[in-house]
Amino acid sequence: MDLFLQGIAWIFDPANSAGPGGIPQRLAEQLAYTFGAVAIGAVIAVPIGLLIGHTGRGRDVAVSLSGGLRALPSLGLLIIFALGIGIGFKAPLLTFVILAIPPVLAGAYAGVEAVDKRTVDAARAMGMTEWQVLTKVELPLGLPLLIGGLRSGILQVVATATLAYFATGGALGVFINEGLKTRNYAELLGASIIVTVLALALEGIFALVQRLVVPRGVAAGRVTDVRARSTRPRTVVGNSIREGK
Repeated sequence: MDLFLQGIAWIFDPANSAGPGGIPQRLAEQLAYTFGAVAIGAVIAVPIGLLIGHTGRGRDVAVSLSGGLRALPSLGLLIIFALGIGIGFKAPLLTFVILAIPPVLAGAYAGVEAVDKRTVDAARAMGMTEWQVLTKVELPLGLPLLIGGLRSGILQVVATATLAYFATGGALGVFINEGLKTRNYAELLGASIIVTVLALALEGIFALVQRLVVPRGVAAGRVTDVRARSTRPRTVVGNSIREGK
């Protein structure tokens, strides 16, 4: 408990927030890697996912590709890109993009696939083109699952972005590495708390966004199983009442 309080004290120590290399700068770097990687991953994965979900073609390939990318070790990729290929500061961003693509891709095609086919057939019967069906029917209805994929990608990247230190010396991983080297456990724990709180905050924000993007018609159409009490009188148990008495 004392060590935990020391970590909290380290976070609020003004000496750790002032000047270059302080907590605000490292936190900004962590967020930049996170949102930058997910944004690039979304540009790549969302169109492919929507196409797969709309046409139904290539789903097995997408599932296999997503599973393969998920299995790749992030630290191993980072070292290969930074040292083996020698792309320097671009190595963390490329690594995190690869990490972000599978959940975003899965959310995109799963969202479109989840739309009721009767709704899609009705849209086509009204004379909508395939592009209109995708953009005006499938995409709005599948948007919650798409946001869920982005949410999953951000959560995976924001925690892994601490590894950027090994290539660029940036992000919150700087404090974790320094704490390990100098055995400054207050710094190590403080940085870990920041990463944890950041992940929980982003989780809460995107969970709220995911609820807000549910179309009104879909939200209003959800039926709550409310069983009203019967208005019929209970059966009288006992002697029957005879007429005339």
